[in-house]
Amino acid sequence: MLTGPRKQHILSVLRRDGQVVAKALSEELALSEDTIRRDLRELAAEGLLQRVHGGALPVAAAEADFSGRQQLAPDEKVAIGRAAARLVKPGQVVFIDGGTTAVQLARHLPLALQATVVTHSPSVAVELAAHTGIEVVLIGGRLFRHSMVAVGAAAMAAISRIHADTYFMGATGVHAEAGLTTGDAEEAEIKRALMAAAAETVVLASSEKLGAASAWVVSPLADATQLLVAPQASEQSLAPLRAAGLAILRADEAG
Repeated sequence: MLTGPRKQHILSVLRRDGQVVAKALSEELALSEDTIRRDLRELAAEGLLQRVHGGALPVAAAEADFSGRQQLAPDEKVAIGRAAARLVKPGQVVFIDGGTTAVQLARHLPLALQATVVTHSPSVAVELAAHTGIEVVLIGGRLFRHSMVAVGAAAMAAISRIHADTYFMGATGVHAEAGLTTGDAEEAEIKRALMAAAAETVVLASSEKLGAASAWVVSPLADATQLLVAPQASEQSLAPLRAAGLAILRADEAG
């Protein structure tokens, strides 16, 4: 099989099975694993898949920049954000992550809510300007423009001095084996610090993130308390996550 058709076959297997196992594919095509691994490297360089040990996973579409991510599953993000807002109770201290779904969460918090929101996202903080009952604590640091969040040593130090009830976390990939992933090393560090400083972590994930993976691991699925998804999230994409032990809540069941 020539290189072009072979790569197309690899991508079709990835779409069909949600993963590519290099050894199994080499046996199927009667080719060496070195050949398959070379194809995977080249496809990864084109941004068409995410290489992992032993094969590849779907690449996370949510790695687009902030403005680009606003175009991904907007209806799902509104539903998830509205449902997440119902989970915030009066008097709580909550971390709200950066990202487009997090902005929807902030947008749907009740104007009369009395709570404290800690965030490293200027976009989230701006959404809360009219919520006079919410104490907004904005964590500073170096602005990571791709996600419009603060990262770096200053942000890490500030997070370490806070204990929150809940962390509403965003991730670019949620995969049963690869875990919770994101597209930047420093952003992954911040997310881990926020998880460690909160009593529970609720992961907010629209459908394009389910079964996908990015290069930087935030944590295994087991470290999250719950996954909040849109009502229309497919059972096929959720089944492996449930089998891995992750509690899943659909947005129309929240609150």
